[in-house]
Amino acid sequence: MLRRKARRVQGADDPLDAAQERRVRAVLALGGVPQADLPDGVQQVRLRLLERAAKGDEAPRDVSAWAAVVASNLAMDWHRAKRRQERLGERLASLRQPADARDEDSSVLSLAVARGLDELPDAQRQVLVLRFYADLSVRGIAEELGIPEGTVKSRLHSAVRALRARLHEDEVV
Repeated sequence: MLRRKARRVQGADDPLDAAQERRVRAVLALGGVPQADLPDGVQQVRLRLLERAAKGDEAPRDVSAWAAVVASNLAMDWHRAKRRQERLGERLASLRQPADARDEDSSVLSLAVARGLDELPDAQRQVLVLRFYADLSVRGIAEELGIPEGTVKSRLHSAVRALRARLHEDEVV
C-alpha cells in the first residue's frame, strides 16, 4: 500500500503564504541552516507570527520582510547553539581524558594553579572556584554568597589578575 506524504493545506489560519514560506526557507538556507532543519525554522517563523497576533499586536506591514528578518535571526541563533554545543562537547571530552593521557605540561600547570589558588584571599578564591570550577554565572555566585554582582565581578577580576601574575612568576605560562 502506497502512502502519500500528507501535505499541509494552505488555509486562512496560516500566517505565511507559499511565496513567503519559500522566502523564509531561502533566508534560512543562505544563513547556513541545514536542509533537515529548514521545516523547523519555517514553523518557528509561523509560531512567532501567530504569537504576535495572539498577544494582540498589530500585524507587520510587510509580513514577507518581517518573516525574512525573523528567519535571519533564527539562522544566527542556530549557529550560536551549534557553537555552544561544540564548546560543551570539547569541555566534556577534556574531562573524560584518563589521567595517564594528560601530558606533563598540564600536570605542571594544574599544580601551579592549585598553589596560586592557595595563595589567594578566601573571598577571591571562593568566587574563582565557583565561577570556573562550579561553572556558576556571576548572578548565580552573587545569589549563592548573598553579595552584589558588582562585588563578584570585582573579586573575580582581582583573583584572575593575581593568579595570572603568579603563573607568570613561576614561568608556567
